[in-house]
Amino acid sequence: MRSILPLLALSVALPAGAAELRYASTTDPNTLDPHAGNSAPNFSLLGNVYEGLVRRGRDMSIEPALATSWEPIGNGEGWRFTLREGVTFHDGEAFDADDVIFSYERASSPESDVASWFAPVSEVVKVDDYTVDILTSAPNPIFPDSIANWMILDSGWAEANDVARPNIEQGNFATTNANGTGPYRVTERQPGLRTVLEAHDGWWDDDIGNVDRAVFQPVQNAATSVAALLSGELDLIEPVPVQDAARVEQADGVDVVRGIEARVIMLGFPHDADGLYGGDVEGNPFQDARVRRAVAQAVNVPAILQTVMRGSAEPVAQLVGPGMRGFTEGLDPYAYDPDAARVLLAEAGYPDGFQFSLRCPNDRYLNDEAVCTAINAMLAQVGLQPRLETMPVANYWPTLRAEEHDVYLLGWSPGTFDAEHPIRFLVATPDEEAKLGSWNFGGYSNDRVDELLPRIQSEIDDGARQAMLDEVANIVKDEAVYVPLYVQPLIWGVKDGVDLVQRPDNFVVLRWMEVAG
Repeated sequence: MRSILPLLALSVALPAGAAELRYASTTDPNTLDPHAGNSAPNFSLLGNVYEGLVRRGRDMSIEPALATSWEPIGNGEGWRFTLREGVTFHDGEAFDADDVIFSYERASSPESDVASWFAPVSEVVKVDDYTVDILTSAPNPIFPDSIANWMILDSGWAEANDVARPNIEQGNFATTNANGTGPYRVTERQPGLRTVLEAHDGWWDDDIGNVDRAVFQPVQNAATSVAALLSGELDLIEPVPVQDAARVEQADGVDVVRGIEARVIMLGFPHDADGLYGGDVEGNPFQDARVRRAVAQAVNVPAILQTVMRGSAEPVAQLVGPGMRGFTEGLDPYAYDPDAARVLLAEAGYPDGFQFSLRCPNDRYLNDEAVCTAINAMLAQVGLQPRLETMPVANYWPTLRAEEHDVYLLGWSPGTFDAEHPIRFLVATPDEEAKLGSWNFGGYSNDRVDELLPRIQSEIDDGARQAMLDEVANIVKDEAVYVPLYVQPLIWGVKDGVDLVQRPDNFVVLRWMEVAG
């Protein structure tokens, strides 16, 4: 294995009591710019380097970070944040309100991939050097929760390096360099190969373990990462392939840490396309809800969970899983019924099916390629003719954004742990100016959903808010806007002596780790 992962065999002398952690995941962050990539692999790595006004604690509740406190302003006009004094960025520059204002302008800009987070914001005002008011167009009781992954950049560093705005397509200095206030700083970045993080001695907090140096390497091949863990070359891998979990659990010197992720895996459709990208019929059959429901009833989710996921995942009928705020009780998944699927296709005018593209990543979600291969066969059994193509996630997101797809696989973990989150990103009518629907790749649009979303965001009565969330969940189910499949499990492999916290958003938090010598 050392010939396959030679970089991981390198080590350095560490201070007494300090430790090095060598870990791997299937997906490398596509950027170090925290405003240029709205994905969990990015936030997992960068959450060790950058910080926001707030952060999630060990119990996933919101707690102070670069803000020491916050309080609502007036009658739902917004939120006042009191900033932490004495904080410095990794390059030694002081943090203050100007950096918050700059980071808001940057993160909410059209060039940003996280602009949707700031759809409710009307203005950000500097009160003084350590106080900012974030004003919202309507009362927004969950706003502090919604910015847990918003990371603050040093305005001077950004301007000096010509990165005042993100550049998603071509990249810039911030794509491969970082300057945060967090507990770790990036000392080496080789995209696709490895990233080295070292403890930042000037960090303001003392809630940190003994990991002084961490070496991250993306390893797409599951067998390679498991072998590296078992041989001692790696201390942590995520995920462990479900088919290898039992073997890892039985091996000496390593263990498996299991949990349930907040991520729902689903199929999406090309709602607003005039024709199919990979089709052989005129028009777009997926604009007919009967065709979408046929797909839902053709997919044997229980079989996928039993065979592909080895019993490690749970089925779901909506865009969030149980335990999320706003989860709708009593909503059941579409039953697997291939005969009903054939009837629906015939009623819609496609008794002999039709051809279309089915696109999936092969290195983003747990067993994603195997799941899509199974779905491909199931759809063919009811007369549909999917053309399955899988690809690395680095190519996958640009493909979806370029609308070079018909049906596609998507996983979504709500950053706010609230059912409003996927409505805003996945269901709301895409509107760049309003910062809505930025991951609604199929272009679904529903006037009632668009009417309810701002009311959901501003409603302070939990019962009234839940009723609106339930209404949206039922619309999404009835119209088969997406086909929710299952809640993804968490399966990490660790060597003995590594203590960690496994978060339901699948973030690897280095400061919560202790590695035995």
